[in-house]
Amino acid sequence: MSDILSYIQNNPQETQRLLGVKYEQLEQLIKQAIALHTEKQQEIEAKKIRIINKGGGRKVKLSNEDQILLTLTYLRHLTTFQLLGIQFGVSESTANDTFNYWFPILQELLPSSLLEQVKKTLAIMR
Repeated sequence: MSDILSYIQNNPQETQRLLGVKYEQLEQLIKQAIALHTEKQQEIEAKKIRIINKGGGRKVKLSNEDQILLTLTYLRHLTTFQLLGIQFGVSESTANDTFNYWFPILQELLPSSLLEQVKKTLAIMR
């Protein structure tokens, strides 16, 4: 569990300030995003032809909740992936990969107005 997740759980009133959503909305968003993630993973697994048994490879460092928080933190603060990596205890490339995995999933769940605001900000910064 990341420091941010434990902080939010201990201080739910700060969630809006940190991530732009209320604590109850965050809980609901996490549940829906994980359900959508599980559904997509099951579809991928059904299409896969396995040569090596499932379960091999390196274990992920961040829980699904932490990965979603990383993505929401980026959307809210538009910080660098290097700082996100430091904040969540992963590498810069892992933070980038995590964001690029979860962003389309959250895009299906979040209101488009929030995402349009982020896109406009990114366009201005370039």
